[in-house]
Amino acid sequence: MMKRLIALLMAMLMLFAALPAVAEDAAGEEEEEALTQEELDELLKLDEVDENEVPEAVVGNVYQEMNREDFNKNSPAIYTCYLADPSSIFTQRSLESKRITYINSVNTKLDVLYVGSYWAIVRYNNNIGYIKRDRIHKVTPVDPVNTPPYGTQKSAYIATTAQACEVRKSMSDSDASWVVLKPGTKLSIWKIQDGWAIVPYWRTYGYIDLNDLTDLIPVSPTDDPITEETPIAAYTSYYDMSTTKINQSRLVNIDVACQRLTRVMQPGESLNFNKQVGPYRPQYGYQKAWVLVNGESVPGYGGGTCQVSSTLYNALLQLPGVEILQRRPHGPAGAKYLPHGVDAAVGNDDLNLRFRNNYDFPIRVEGHTSYDGALLMVVYKVNE
Repeated sequence: MMKRLIALLMAMLMLFAALPAVAEDAAGEEEEEALTQEELDELLKLDEVDENEVPEAVVGNVYQEMNREDFNKNSPAIYTCYLADPSSIFTQRSLESKRITYINSVNTKLDVLYVGSYWAIVRYNNNIGYIKRDRIHKVTPVDPVNTPPYGTQKSAYIATTAQACEVRKSMSDSDASWVVLKPGTKLSIWKIQDGWAIVPYWRTYGYIDLNDLTDLIPVSPTDDPITEETPIAAYTSYYDMSTTKINQSRLVNIDVACQRLTRVMQPGESLNFNKQVGPYRPQYGYQKAWVLVNGESVPGYGGGTCQVSSTLYNALLQLPGVEILQRRPHGPAGAKYLPHGVDAAVGNDDLNLRFRNNYDFPIRVEGHTSYDGALLMVVYKVNE
């Protein structure tokens, strides 16, 4: 009986040692406390991604992505891709719509004609339709010299909120809001349309009345800034504003990570996110917040730092002179606060963001957050 017990314990130890560490955020090294059921329910709710993406009714206009009718069998592809899993191509942006075709081989190559916030438009055997972004991978530019990396969203402006500012669900002051930002919050703008600033919000879009913004500064479309105040890249992601204690600690960790990240990088200099922004321990200001480890939500020091690394990654994608040396996503589903395929997990040797400044000039990387839902990463060219 004793031998069986010892053998069972040894087998359990070997099993736990072999489990892979897949973390959404950097977990601390200390023993973690168990979550209450209420906290766990809250975390599971935060982690959910709507598979059907059924849009709710809105009052005003919304940004119109391109449709499959805008393309034909001769339309040039911007990327090629392969399937992550056997998947269907649909007639509409809905899993409930008519299926055009089903592809059961992950080795099948498809043309990518358009990339939206949640869905991509692809072509296969002259059939054109919609496929969810989490169904494709190995996405490669057809023209890598003139086409930015997959998922790049080049911001047009940075701005500051002039007053309490609502990020609405459509271009209407009568519509509901995703989040309300404080006065003085810095953010980036993807596009401007009909007097509204359009921003990427999780896996859809948000809309800000331009009258609520001040200090609009263009983001340079090239690596040569228009003025010293003009950044060469910028990206804003938005985080959950739940008032639970564990989520409020996450906001603290995002702020700490922004402060530890901000720096000037000389030509040829590399940055190791885990080393520069970590260690993720309480003596550096980090608090316990939710993290994903082996698919389960647990509290860990530094929870929230993955959103900082992921937002930074989206800014770096806009810079051809910055080389990504290491980056891994948060598993197949990705991080819900960004479009699929553009997140960067950190926390250990396997989960890290490393990059190098290959420009012949220094760059300054800055992180900004105001504890109100917006996280801005901005990169400047430094004139010596």
